Amino acid sequence: MPYVSIKGTGSAVPDNIISNHDLEKMVATNDQWIRERTGIITRRVCDEKTSTFDLAIEASKNALDMSGYKGSDIDMIIVSTTTPDYPLFPSTGALLQNGIGADNIPAFDISAACTGYIYALSSAYSFIHAGMYKRILLVSVDCLTKFIDWTDRSTCILFGDGAGAMVLEASDNPDDESLLAFDIHSDGSGKDLLIVPSGGTKTPINENEIKNKNQYIKMDGPGVFKFAVNVIVKSLTTALHKASLKKEDISYFVPHQANLRIIDYAAKKLKLSSDQVMINLDKYGNTSSASIPLLIDEINRNNTLKKGDIIAAVGFGAGLTWGSAIIRW
Repeated sequence: MPYVSIKGTGSAVPDNIISNHDLEKMVATNDQWIRERTGIITRRVCDEKTSTFDLAIEASKNALDMSGYKGSDIDMIIVSTTTPDYPLFPSTGALLQNGIGADNIPAFDISAACTGYIYALSSAYSFIHAGMYKRILLVSVDCLTKFIDWTDRSTCILFGDGAGAMVLEASDNPDDESLLAFDIHSDGSGKDLLIVPSGGTKTPINENEIKNKNQYIKMDGPGVFKFAVNVIVKSLTTALHKASLKKEDISYFVPHQANLRIIDYAAKKLKLSSDQVMINLDKYGNTSSASIPLLIDEINRNNTLKKGDIIAAVGFGAGLTWGSAIIRW
C-alpha cells in the first residue's frame, strides 16, 4: 500500500488590500471593533477581473515549482472551492487541468465550504493509498468577497480571497507518510447558520431576491461561533487518537482562520503555547477553504517546519461541515 508524501506547497492572494480603516469609510464599523471581535486587520480582495481560477493557477504553479514537477507529471487534480468561475460547469479542476498543461487526467471540485481543504486532503490520501493515482495536485481556493454585501458589517469585515496548493506523491517508504489521520463530519440541520439563500435550484435569483440581497452570504455569527467551539477540539482530539498521538505531540496547530476568539478558545483547551498556534488571520481574513493550506505554505516558506513536525489542522464551516487532519512533515 503506497504512502503519501507532501512534495511541494504553494499559495496565492490578490494584490488588493482592504484595511479596517478602509471599511470604516464603507460601513458602520471601526478598526478597534473589528480587531477585538475577529483579530482581522487587513484582507485581500479580488478585483473584477480576477477569478477563482486565477488564484488557483498561481498557487498551483508555486506548488509545482517547489516540488520540482511539471503539470504533465500530475495524474489527478482535486480542487476544494465554493466559488467556481462558472455557476454550474465547467469545474475549476477542469480549468486547472488545461491551465497547468496536464494530460487528460481526472480533475474535479469538492464543495465543503471552509472545511474543503480537509475533505480534499482526505480524498487525495484515499486515492493514493488505494494505488489509483501516484501524484495529485490539491488546490483549495475561494473568492468569497464576490458574494459579500459590503453594507452588511456582520459579514463584510470577515472574508478575504486566497488559494493554497499542495503536490502529493505516492511513496514506498513508510517514513515518507505525511498524512497520519483524518476526522470529518457534516450536519445539514445547521444549514441556515451560514448560507447564500438564492442562486440555486431551490431559489433562483430574481428581481425580488436581488432586492432582498439574498444572493449574498448570510451568517448567524453567534450560532457559528457556538458550533465551532463545540466541535473543533473534539474533532482534533479524535484525529490525534486515530494517529496514536496526544495533544503534547503537536508541533503546530493550524486552524481554519475564521476568528481569533475561536482559535484562542481551542488553543486554551488544547493547552498550547502561542508559539505552537499558527495565525495569519490578521493579514488575510477568512479565506474559507484556502486558509489552512495558505498558512501551511507560509510557514513552510519561512523555514519554520522541520522534518517530523506534527501539524494539527482543523476546519469548520457552512454545511455545517467540520474536520481535522494530522500531518507529519
